[in-house]
Amino acid sequence: MARVMVVDDHPMWREGVARDLTEAGHEVVATAGEGRQAVRVAPAARPDVVVLDLQLPDVSGVEVIRGLRAALPEVRVLMLSASGEQQDVLDAVKAGATGYLVKSAAPAEFLDAVRRTAAGEPVFTPGLAGLVLGEYRRLAAGPPAPDPEAAGTPRLTDRETEVLRLVAKGMSYKQIAERLAISHRTVQNHVQNTLGKLQLHNRVELTRYAIERGLDD
Repeated sequence: MARVMVVDDHPMWREGVARDLTEAGHEVVATAGEGRQAVRVAPAARPDVVVLDLQLPDVSGVEVIRGLRAALPEVRVLMLSASGEQQDVLDAVKAGATGYLVKSAAPAEFLDAVRRTAAGEPVFTPGLAGLVLGEYRRLAAGPPAPDPEAAGTPRLTDRETEVLRLVAKGMSYKQIAERLAISHRTVQNHVQNTLGKLQLHNRVELTRYAIERGLDD
């Protein structure tokens, strides 16, 4: 179970989300109704996951993500927004959001998204994952990336590369484990080792890294 912080400017919605999380066994360590308040409170609350609304009364959710990541580099942010607009999704992910869920999601879908976000998996409302991967492919079509070996990038093992290739295809940890006939925990370990070697922070950054090198082909 995860330590969760809920940030939303609507008190009834905020309290309802916090209640659902608590009933599911998570620990709600803090709530906030404004972005600056969230950034100020987060370092002391030390949440694993921040459930964050995009539209806040003082600053945008994108600015809040940047502030949270600066204060707590390892924190995972799940956007929970009424907007499913392409630019809103891409702006949030580029700022460092781990996942993006629209508020029309069912309670069970939301709780599953929190669990997967806490485990380091990128979680998106159906249809949005393809949008994000498509944007990464577009960005990867720019100038070629430098040769990893020439730049001194640590060499990955064959298994780590294999897992990375499946991550780039948008597969979940469970799907990768089934494909490679290994445990879910082993997949997580390979991903964490790869993140450490490449000095990346989350699976979203890892996916972009893999796509830039053509590993999703």
